[in-house]
Amino acid sequence: MRLLKALFAGSVLLVANSALANECELTITSTDNMRYDKSELSVPASCSEVTLTLEHSGKMGKKVMGHNWVLSKSSDMQSVVQQGMSAGLDNNYVPDSDTVIAATDVIGGGESTSVTFSTEGMSADGDYMFYCTFPGHSAIMKGQFKLTQ
Repeated sequence: MRLLKALFAGSVLLVANSALANECELTITSTDNMRYDKSELSVPASCSEVTLTLEHSGKMGKKVMGHNWVLSKSSDMQSVVQQGMSAGLDNNYVPDSDTVIAATDVIGGGESTSVTFSTEGMSADGDYMFYCTFPGHSAIMKGQFKLTQ
């Protein structure tokens, strides 16, 4: 009987830990029509790290219709986008800037990429945006990122 109780307790902990890990993992899909499939993403404030996976469901290559996923404070978005154009494709259109919280590589149709980032310094009442910095895409490809209580 003790063994059964120990096994049950262990399986409950395993399920609880995997559930917590899953709520700290996000997936967003992009298309050849310059769209993300979500305009808002959120994770619990208890997530110390977040892993985001970006998928490109289109067919066009990254030089033509590439997408990335970049996170910053909303107030920094315009500056990051403008500096990203100068950074170029070789740098994934992402500037070397402390204002960028997280960024993926630029990917083309049929590809996927992930980034894991720390939420240290972010707050539940913060105003954060995610967006694509491929030139011309951020006007449409953007959304809110939230840490929830």
